Amino acid sequence: MPLSEHEQKLLEQLEKQLHEDDPKFANSMGSDPGRSWSTRHVVIGVLCALAGIFLLLIGVTLQNIFVGVLGFVVMGGGVYFATMRSSGARGSKGRTPKSGKQRSSFMSGLEERWDERRRGEP
Repeated sequence: MPLSEHEQKLLEQLEKQLHEDDPKFANSMGSDPGRSWSTRHVVIGVLCALAGIFLLLIGVTLQNIFVGVLGFVVMGGGVYFATMRSSGARGSKGRTPKSGKQRSSFMSGLEERWDERRRGEP
């Protein structure tokens, strides 16, 4: 079920706040809006991984350690390449930047609501 426009805005604001508060954690979580999955990377990586598996099986069949190790390295490289995220202008296409003032007023509103809830508790 897709998110509503309001929910998408809230999610974007929360992500931006996370990047401002703790950029190291936000980067480790991989939610950087400037980075995106590349279909080309995934396809090439999967093809390399399959070629690596094929080489590994040939190495085992021929009992040739060099071919088996080469297959394993190609397979690992393919998986790594497939899971890499590309950064650049393509990943941020179609996103409209919001002004910092709107986001800070949103966050201050949330903080006020939170404080009101906390004051209401015994």
